[in-house]
Amino acid sequence: MNLVELQTKLIAAARTDVPGEQVPYAFEKRVKALLAERGARDNLALWVGGLWRAAVSCVAITLLFGAWAVLNPTTASTTGDLSQNFESTLLASVDQSD
Repeated sequence: MNLVELQTKLIAAARTDVPGEQVPYAFEKRVKALLAERGARDNLALWVGGLWRAAVSCVAITLLFGAWAVLNPTTASTTGDLSQNFESTLLASVDQSD
């Protein structure tokens, strides 16, 4: 909503009602000052902040998983060459048929 339009509507509504004794002095001016101080929300800034926080967390997760992959002792495999294991598995059915 437009702040200027909201301000004019609030002032028009306030002027139609006669202020009572319980309304503090210069209350209207304080409300107007608070409305002007608040300003409009910047949606682009909210998106940029959220995306930067997401990027930082993604980099942190990537670094953690990278360190885990490098430092994990079970990744060192002594079973042999994968290509030789693959070839022997494929040729096992051919050897059985002969």
